[in-house]
Amino acid sequence: MVSSVAPALATSAQGEATSRSGRHFLVVFAVLASFMGTSVGMAQVSTSLYAVSLGASQAQLGLIAGAQSIGVVLVSLPIGMLVDRFGPARPFLAGTFLAGVTYALVPLFRSPSWLLACTALVSFFMPLRFVSLNTVFFSQLAALGESKAGFYRGTHMLGMFLVGPALGALVVSRLGFAVSYWLIAAAFLITLALAPIVFARYTLPPDGRPFDFWPRLRGQLDLMVRDRAIRNVSCVELSTQAAGAFFTFFVIVLAVKELKLSPNSASNLVGLKGSTYILALFVLGSLLKRLSKLGYSASFITIALGLGAVGLARELPLLWSGALLLGLGLGSVQIATLTQYARLGARTGHGRISGMSALVGPSGGVLGNLVGGSLAKWVGLSQVFLLLASGFAVAAWVSWRDARRPGRAALAE
Repeated sequence: MVSSVAPALATSAQGEATSRSGRHFLVVFAVLASFMGTSVGMAQVSTSLYAVSLGASQAQLGLIAGAQSIGVVLVSLPIGMLVDRFGPARPFLAGTFLAGVTYALVPLFRSPSWLLACTALVSFFMPLRFVSLNTVFFSQLAALGESKAGFYRGTHMLGMFLVGPALGALVVSRLGFAVSYWLIAAAFLITLALAPIVFARYTLPPDGRPFDFWPRLRGQLDLMVRDRAIRNVSCVELSTQAAGAFFTFFVIVLAVKELKLSPNSASNLVGLKGSTYILALFVLGSLLKRLSKLGYSASFITIALGLGAVGLARELPLLWSGALLLGLGLGSVQIATLTQYARLGARTGHGRISGMSALVGPSGGVLGNLVGGSLAKWVGLSQVFLLLASGFAVAAWVSWRDARRPGRAALAE
């Protein structure tokens, strides 16, 4: 009997140690992600305010805003390949150092052109950071539990959209732009101290095959088109990011210009959507895991209801309801897509999948504003929100139908 109890006790002790190790990793990872998000949020606000203070023209303001995404779109896929080849630690350290140094150089010349150049340069370094961090998180998600899928994105966005902007505005108003950028640079460099703890958990061996860049890049693009599961989850990510970006920009236009609400009331709608989005990332993981394949259907119908409420709104309470529902739906879908990306990464390589997800999300945001804005000129803003709601309602029905059919793959599988 003693001989049978001993292995059980050893197994229990080993499981408890693994659980403690997982919790320790999650805490350190959350601190790193929130710190990174805060520094990015500070940088976004500081850059916008600095561009205005420099007297940048409307064209220059548009270029500076677009420059924050140009590098992300262009290099995310190649960086995913680099991470699979060399592991995530070295790309992360290089990107963090280069971005920090570039931010420290921003105050060197008071010129919109110099700010534009630095902003564009940083956009090429940032994917080295978040593609690497995504790779580590995707590789650890199975051990941590898929209910934690939204934890990383939630902590990052908490810093980027709530803490960082408020801190950036405060530092600029009290200490000036130069100090703000130096603090941002210091924050980037401080993350170098936390990074080794996180990256020590990544144990997958680097890809040892010869690194033929162009054939591998073509293979990446071909995989996105050819692989049904990757194609489906990328379409979900693209469409939800597009809807979220369209709401964030154009709900203010709708509220102020068409519904004659105050700018403060309009901006609060964006804050409400962001807050419920972050809340969903933290608290809905377990529920979505229980819903399994029906989680996408529930999330899509929530998004459809939110967008529909905004499109039909003529008073503030319905707009509030729409923003709340949209944030919950988008956050729920984000948990599901992160889970799917992690599963796909186990099959195709976490670096490759991280690069794909880093490309698809920002591309969806750009397309949402461009296509949605163009449609609004023809049919009106309210009608675009209703069209988007109709699209997500159809997606909810398709996802529900596929999930209910035995032997039929669900939407994102």
